Amino acid sequence: MPTMKERYLGEAVPALTKRFDYRNPMQVPKLEKIVINMGVGDAVQNPKLLESAVAEMGQIAGQRPVVTKAKRSISTFKIREGMSIGAKVTLRGQRMYDFLDRLVNVALPRVRDFRGISGKGFDGRGNFALGLKEQLIFPEIDYDKVEKIRGMDIVIVTSARSDEEAKELLRLLGMPFRD
Repeated sequence: MPTMKERYLGEAVPALTKRFDYRNPMQVPKLEKIVINMGVGDAVQNPKLLESAVAEMGQIAGQRPVVTKAKRSISTFKIREGMSIGAKVTLRGQRMYDFLDRLVNVALPRVRDFRGISGKGFDGRGNFALGLKEQLIFPEIDYDKVEKIRGMDIVIVTSARSDEEAKELLRLLGMPFRD
């Protein structure tokens, strides 16, 4: 089984070059980074929840996440400026390809009643955002040790200039789109 990077170089680059008629190999869109974000609003009452979220995200990404702080105070949620309310990790290079491989081939097929990903998560500049409802779909997470089920946002940033190019790139890399 070829790795995701080999698949990109061997299958996606020639197919994209042919489909969009690129004259230079540097015009072919590529993955730049993947950002995984997990908001932990409950960390206001119980800071231990943030520690467990950071540990789980580290297992999923294979890299230690950064704790994110509140930019401003929101009195209705009892959040003060500077409070730790989430975690994020930015993956580049080989870790990025390894994570995408696990996401597409292992994690997404484990989602209940999975029929594919909606193609509406593009932002108009070739980036794709995807929301997951629970972290349990990743095999690295031990079900018995999970304190609370949390969702996460995954943003795949590409060098594509349009959503059409980015969607084709992700489709060639194995992303299971519905439409």
